Amino acid sequence: MSPDKMRYQANQIATFFASQPEDEQVEGVADHINKFWDPRMRAKLFEMADESTEGFKPTLVAALQKINRPGQFGSVG
Repeated sequence: MSPDKMRYQANQIATFFASQPEDEQVEGVADHINKFWDPRMRAKLFEMADESTEGFKPTLVAALQKINRPGQFGSVG
């Protein structure tokens, strides 16, 4: 998947959860990505975010702290 498409897809998830109560938005984004994105997609997301979070919605940037980073000790998947 191209970086632009991945950024778009991740931001779409953040946009969806923007309709939820504020205290549930970040958790919802992280939970969705943890459940439905395979480890390769999450690894690419972190590769992009580690380089720059420019273009990512703030909710997505906040959710990165709760998304399981593939290969990280103690993470699942």
